[in-house]
Amino acid sequence: MNWYLEVLKKYAVFSGRARRKEYWFFILFNIIISLALGAIDGVMGSYSETAGVGLLGGIYSLAVLIPGIAVTVRRLHDTGRSGWWFLIVLVPVIGALVLLVFMVLDSKPEQNQYGANPKQVAA
Repeated sequence: MNWYLEVLKKYAVFSGRARRKEYWFFILFNIIISLALGAIDGVMGSYSETAGVGLLGGIYSLAVLIPGIAVTVRRLHDTGRSGWWFLIVLVPVIGALVLLVFMVLDSKPEQNQYGANPKQVAA
């Protein structure tokens, strides 16, 4: 839970580096919270079939949009890539797969142009 809160504390910080652990725990908690809110929306009757999202889920998605983009950019920095690589998701199918591979790759062990390795700083 601390990893999730840490990302929210860095709400719009696009500089620096983010460990794999930070990124994937943020994604995991987003999925869990989204599923819970989807269930609540379904029970409350606030789920819209045409929009494919409920009221609570939509509000939550908008709230974590900027932190999600920010942690993705910091994760790309950790692998030694520019945050502009995030735009590769605009390429259908292949772009999302390439970004997934980038998110799974390990950190660059040395300091890079985006800062010190967060694994070494935390240790």
